[in-house]
Amino acid sequence: MSGLRSQRIERKIIQDVVQLPSGTSLEYTLLRPAPSSSAPADRASEDAKKVAICLHPWSWLGGRMDDPVLQIVTEPLLERGYDVLRYNTRGAGKSKGWPSLTGSQEVEDLKELVGWVRSNAPDLVKLVILGYSHGSLIASMHPVLHDVDTSHILLSYPLGPRHWLTAFRSHRYTTALQDLVTNPKSRVLVIYGDQDDFTSIQAYDSWAEQLRSARESSPSDHSSLRIAKVEGASHFWREYTAVHQLVNTVREWVE
Repeated sequence: MSGLRSQRIERKIIQDVVQLPSGTSLEYTLLRPAPSSSAPADRASEDAKKVAICLHPWSWLGGRMDDPVLQIVTEPLLERGYDVLRYNTRGAGKSKGWPSLTGSQEVEDLKELVGWVRSNAPDLVKLVILGYSHGSLIASMHPVLHDVDTSHILLSYPLGPRHWLTAFRSHRYTTALQDLVTNPKSRVLVIYGDQDDFTSIQAYDSWAEQLRSARESSPSDHSSLRIAKVEGASHFWREYTAVHQLVNTVREWVE
């Protein structure tokens, strides 16, 4: 994937640990696009108001914030002027706490992390919450902010193993996702591969149709749902052509 690496833009990297109100501390990496010397001052100001938070796969199976797929999707976000925050969920890396089996604690941690981001970016106008694999389960549970343009990107949503990834409490995730796509202010991008290792294409396509039907039952001029099926893509996005389509899809979606 050397072609993708050649497109990397300059960035500033900050690595630290944030203490959440609950007492849990989370390790994070913040990547900020380096301002171009030729960029207009007003554009630089606008870009500083956009943040993307990225969630990694299940920590019980080794998921970490430096996951290669999250590194891939970081590039189009930086290109669009977003500060990109990748973090280790509780119990992963230097993050404290014990990971939950249901994802409930991780959902609360994400809400507190978003609160921390907002306190440090009072002029925030755009927020992207991007989850990959298990991270997309947690991302789907975060509500749309009433005063910030909020987008969700759900990448390789683990539909097939969802029941055991949530300790057989998948119903709450099903309900939350339906609430999300029917929210009149939501913007949701769902991306999956037709060669996913854990979910059959038949199951994904049926699920996608259910999401579209739910969205159409609550029409709104201010919300949108896009579902992108990528040909030849596995759960792990190791295919060169699929990676290019993934990057282009994310780039086109974010603003």
